[in-house]
Amino acid sequence: MRSISIPSFVLETLDFRMKENQGTEYINQSYQKLLKDNEGPIDVTIIIPAYNEEKNILEVLYSLTQNQTSKSVEIIVIDNNSSDNTNALVKASGIRCIPEKIQSITAARNAGLANARGTYVLNADADSIYPPDWVEQMVNPLMNHKGIAVVYGRYSFIPKPNISRNSYFLYESISDVKKWVEGILKDEAVNVFGCNSGYRREEGIAVEGYNHPPGTNEDGWLALKLRDQNFGKLHFVSHSIVWTSDRRLNFDEGFMKVIITRIKKFFSRKPVQQRIDL
Repeated sequence: MRSISIPSFVLETLDFRMKENQGTEYINQSYQKLLKDNEGPIDVTIIIPAYNEEKNILEVLYSLTQNQTSKSVEIIVIDNNSSDNTNALVKASGIRCIPEKIQSITAARNAGLANARGTYVLNADADSIYPPDWVEQMVNPLMNHKGIAVVYGRYSFIPKPNISRNSYFLYESISDVKKWVEGILKDEAVNVFGCNSGYRREEGIAVEGYNHPPGTNEDGWLALKLRDQNFGKLHFVSHSIVWTSDRRLNFDEGFMKVIITRIKKFFSRKPVQQRIDL
């Protein structure tokens, strides 16, 4: 269930922003605990594409390394030609930072998949904050049910200082209805997002990763390929909600304008056979 208020783990992570001078060392220590035995097998790989994310990268890494799980988890950041301090911050945190010169989210995610060592792959975004049980929520359905090929959840927005969280909550509630309708009328795959989804690594490689036709979205198309090649069904993890920045929106132009724009976009979309565009 969605929350009108901001959860404590998000507030704690935002407070971590004020301690960046100590942040990389703390993340490094937490990450070693999450990684378990660096020489042993890896259960889960988290892939994070990043382009000029020095303002956000420590927050996402902090939230992920606070996850409580018995599984061994590695984190890979794909530096997609950043010109800021992203690369240095990631490396100082003890986390692998892999360069990808082809400027695209598809190329970045494919680079992550190619370098992943985990049995399971989780998609994350560099501007999001993750709950402390996120790894368990997302991986357990894949581990326990062979008939599930893809897991996916939802996201909520972290409000800007001058905008009420109530406005975001209303937008998210309307968006939930829209996504439910799209899942019925078009395809469930349109609701699979790169900030909160996962699959088995070997199966992802078998369908050529995130490669997708022009005019489609890499995350939804990967889900579509995995399902249609009989690796299993898509599974919605309703209680998995990550918190992300509102840069996907433009609330500065007014709440109603954003709503109207999204409604117009919904009715203008082509059938899923032609396009999976998130």
